Amino acid sequence: MASISTPVDLSPLSIRTRPLLRLGQLIGGLVLYGASMGFMVRAQLGLDPWDVLHQGLAQRLGWSFGAVTALTGVAVLLAWLPLRQRPGIGTVANVVVIAISVDTTLGLTPPIDALPGQISVMIGAIVLNGFATAVYVGARLGPGPRDGLMTGLHARTGWSVRLVRTLIELCVLAAGWLLGGTVGVGTVLYALAIGPLAQFFLRFAAVREKKDLCP
Repeated sequence: MASISTPVDLSPLSIRTRPLLRLGQLIGGLVLYGASMGFMVRAQLGLDPWDVLHQGLAQRLGWSFGAVTALTGVAVLLAWLPLRQRPGIGTVANVVVIAISVDTTLGLTPPIDALPGQISVMIGAIVLNGFATAVYVGARLGPGPRDGLMTGLHARTGWSVRLVRTLIELCVLAAGWLLGGTVGVGTVLYALAIGPLAQFFLRFAAVREKKDLCP
């Protein structure tokens, strides 16, 4: 049986390899990812670290939240160059599908006022986000800008996905907080939990080549 610490191959696979299965996994993972973002907003107990950074930059630059999100995405894509990461279908789909999913979730989910409900939704959203990350990244059709940074560092350093993701989230969180972004208990919990969650779910969600399945 494979060890929990065994590296997971997240390098892109040709679209010709089980295309229907992987495209379905990609879209499904992105829909769930967007939904988890919407639920985090409705929980009102803190944004995830990247959105804390976006909010802090928006306040400093006087730009809209969406414009800053796009700017950050471009900057992160530039960071792919030394990591030799290449964009794929998943990179483009990340922007479109998540945007639609998060807006739909916010439109269908009413505000939550009771603290027990907020806590429950927050925890569920974080777990769902970790699962969704593993599902769509595991399709190996190209990660989104921010997850591509994670997979690139994972491949180049040999560090676990858990460690790389946690370090990225903590650095982004610190930068966003220094810029004036809003931090809550959900932010801290997300930053600490998302790495281990993604690492755990990737063991089951990552698509493997036939040679990897051989004993």
